[in-house]
Amino acid sequence: MPIINRIAEFHDDMIQWRQHLHAHPELSYQENETAKFVAEKLRSYGIEVTEGVGGTGVVGVLHGTQAGGRSIGLRADMDALAIEERNDFAHRSTNDGVMHACGHDGHTAMLLGAARYLAETRNFAGRVVFIFQPAEEMGGEDGGAARMIREGLFDTFRCDEIYGLHNWPGMEVGTFAVKAGPMMASGDSFEIEVSSTGMHAAQPQKGVDVVLTAGHILVALQQISARNTDPLDALVVSATQIHGGDAYNVLPNKVTIRGTVRAFSPGARASAEPAIRRIAEGIAASTGAQCQISYLQQYPTLVNSQSAARSAEAAGSSVFGKVETNPPQTMIVEDFAFMLEDRPGCYGWIGNGPDDNGRILHSAWFDFNDDALPFGASYFAALAEARWQEAQ
Repeated sequence: MPIINRIAEFHDDMIQWRQHLHAHPELSYQENETAKFVAEKLRSYGIEVTEGVGGTGVVGVLHGTQAGGRSIGLRADMDALAIEERNDFAHRSTNDGVMHACGHDGHTAMLLGAARYLAETRNFAGRVVFIFQPAEEMGGEDGGAARMIREGLFDTFRCDEIYGLHNWPGMEVGTFAVKAGPMMASGDSFEIEVSSTGMHAAQPQKGVDVVLTAGHILVALQQISARNTDPLDALVVSATQIHGGDAYNVLPNKVTIRGTVRAFSPGARASAEPAIRRIAEGIAASTGAQCQISYLQQYPTLVNSQSAARSAEAAGSSVFGKVETNPPQTMIVEDFAFMLEDRPGCYGWIGNGPDDNGRILHSAWFDFNDDALPFGASYFAALAEARWQEAQ
């Protein structure tokens, strides 16, 4: 498979970088040592570096040898998760309770590899903006992508288009998947607080049973996707937490339900909040309980532009043995969607090998597959060099 030869030559270096990052994970907005590591590497390649962008973000700028005004952005995320690693290999996390369980160590290493190669060759027109983003796992408006944009990322570092990728367990190493249009879902969160006066469990008639009320709400929430949404318009409403009560013989005075809503279309997304309010408030009123609801829109739908998806497919075809151009959509969310709301661009999935033995995203046994590193670095580099070809 046509990995760029020069990148293949320093594959071992990328493995060292990746495993170093894996052994020293840092949580969102705490990526101080990670950012320092990235900045030092970029400067050693002769790339202009700005630190502290959007908190702990790092941005590098590199100009090509060919004339041209186009500026392409390439993004990798840097933060880890609050998970205790269960692996026992030499590069396991040295930070208790924190690990790279989503492969951001690999994403960072791949973009560093592309930066090194492009700095050596500069065989492209215009400029490349290398964006190392903090706090992807925090997400929403508080997450790294939204904050970098809010603090002027694209004003200071103009990007005409922007590209990112994510490793995908279950896809073979050496494969790539991308599609135009919606690829990953929007993500919202809700909280429903059901309250009344508490009472002895043996005397339920003296108050309102908020546990029973919450149970009816939990069941009824499923009618939103089953009966209130177009069957061809995917929507998932999931209650992921329920809290209430401290004693086996007391009916509590409050139960709290929390959960998420995932959708692809703006219409389906917009229908969820009023439906949740209608159902929860109606059931609470029918039992005599009070109900307080909060709803927060967190992630937009990740939508790849048509032109950028074509560019990603072309670059992928030059590097990978196989490019899937119509992969199934996923209800997983990704804060790169904020960047795609602001700039045309594309997000793709790179094969990370089998997803057996717990090697799935956000698992305590996850480890990025180092065999994928030169493929990702070559893909990023191919995107930049395609601009030189277009300028001819």
